[in-house]
Amino acid sequence: MKKVLLFLVVMCFGFDAYCAGVVLSDTTVEDNAITEEYVSSGSEQNQPTFESIIAKDTSDPLFLTADNHFLSDTFVNYVDEKLRAGQYLDYGINDNLVVHANILYQWDFSGHHENGFSATELGGVYRMNHGDGDYRIIYDALFGLKVWGSSHVRTPEYADSSYYAGLRFGRRFVGVTLAGTVKSTWVFDNDRGLSYLNFIPEAYFRFKNDWRAGLGFDFRKSTNTHLLNNQEWLNLKLVKQYGNTQYVGHFDYEFEENEIQGGFDIKILF
Repeated sequence: MKKVLLFLVVMCFGFDAYCAGVVLSDTTVEDNAITEEYVSSGSEQNQPTFESIIAKDTSDPLFLTADNHFLSDTFVNYVDEKLRAGQYLDYGINDNLVVHANILYQWDFSGHHENGFSATELGGVYRMNHGDGDYRIIYDALFGLKVWGSSHVRTPEYADSSYYAGLRFGRRFVGVTLAGTVKSTWVFDNDRGLSYLNFIPEAYFRFKNDWRAGLGFDFRKSTNTHLLNNQEWLNLKLVKQYGNTQYVGHFDYEFEENEIQGGFDIKILF
């Protein structure tokens, strides 16, 4: 509980300091606002709108791939003597529904020889509210399942069969997005049966020259701590945008077991 309170205090002070340096606007995507934060040169006619910026900001925690567009995310992570590489791909069916597939491969350097492909994740995101109400809050429903996993990898993230559902919500301002995700996952295979709940608050900042930064926390509670421990992750990321491509570096720290994870993503929007 102390870690949670400390995180909230840090978030409040950081957000207050950010607001002191950058004037935030209540403008949302529908307002089609133009801000000086994202303009380095050129006439007013060439200045990007807030709507066009959000449409390409694939690391925003409330990002939703637009109708008839693809998002590719190629990533590499290293944690607990395991190197994981993966490919994520999603497609916008319409302005409300996105479907995706995700697969990872793990190389285990710990001596346990848990090498292999994770279960292939198939899922989607459905936008229930685009922020049209009085409070401009965006709501998304998350859902998916994992199938065809490797029997050689015995971590819950690589389980043969699992299902999840969740809710993502938040609000966008010109300089920052504040969001939260509640997600429940059920793991069922021949050896294990458990479920766990994730609560993920996030703050995502947009700076000049197409730089972004993210700060978040992932609280995970498990119904069977013998198979999957409770965890508290601090998540930090730094993003550089080039047109429709984002290069993302992230660093994550887990408080309960003092684990460190680092990784790199390349996100391309088609």
